[in-house]
Amino acid sequence: MTSRVVPALLALRGNPQTIEARVETAENAVTIDGKRVEASDLEWEVPAIGCVYGAALNFRGLRDLLEPEFHRPPYDRPPIAPVLYIKPRNTWLAHRRPVPLPAGVDEVEIGATLGVLMARDATRVPRGKVADVIAGYTIVNDVTIPHTGLFRPPLRFKCRDGFCPVGPWVVPRDAMPSPDALAIRAWVNGELRMENTTANLHRDIAALIADITEFMTLRAGDLLAVGVPEHPPLARAGDLMTVEIEGLGRLENALVLEDALSAGIPS
Repeated sequence: MTSRVVPALLALRGNPQTIEARVETAENAVTIDGKRVEASDLEWEVPAIGCVYGAALNFRGLRDLLEPEFHRPPYDRPPIAPVLYIKPRNTWLAHRRPVPLPAGVDEVEIGATLGVLMARDATRVPRGKVADVIAGYTIVNDVTIPHTGLFRPPLRFKCRDGFCPVGPWVVPRDAMPSPDALAIRAWVNGELRMENTTANLHRDIAALIADITEFMTLRAGDLLAVGVPEHPPLARAGDLMTVEIEGLGRLENALVLEDALSAGIPS
């Protein structure tokens, strides 16, 4: 990743308000009030967000893989409108906080994706005006239990406690280059396991927000995860999951057995 120094909004434990800072994206270093600190030395909270929506089936490679399934009952054709799901509040988790691995689950998918934060309420936004309703960007790990089947809401697989790490920070829209060609990488224990780019989105960010707001309002503070690429890497108990997005930095979370966390065993 090419290092960039950009402004960012931080949510830290013990601070009642969001902190304005500058971050070095490749090093995950933060400068607060002129003092440089490593992100690993800070205690993080989830950035201030409203509802978290995920866009399913929004990478071309994934749609190509699933094309035969689309033409079988009950739908018999690929989806025309955006396919959305929700990651509820119980799933939200801050940078460097451990993700609980439920009992009986051997591994999870690392859902590396870009999060787009809404600046204001957005209804029927024309594609050419979408930038006006975006506040900034962050990193999301849409953790999911591997499963098959397209036709039932995957709540049991996507909505477990801690299954949506977000952060570490929000980079304002104007500090980012075009979001439509950002490299997305996923690492397990420091080993690169997945690499893709937002250039491969089925609907780019402007088209996605325009199409969603045609039938529903996205509220100020809502976070839209724009899609998870095909072949998400797998992680097991004890693994360190890292999601890296060009220009944004890295989001890191260890995967820890739920029973160990409940017992207070350090990760």
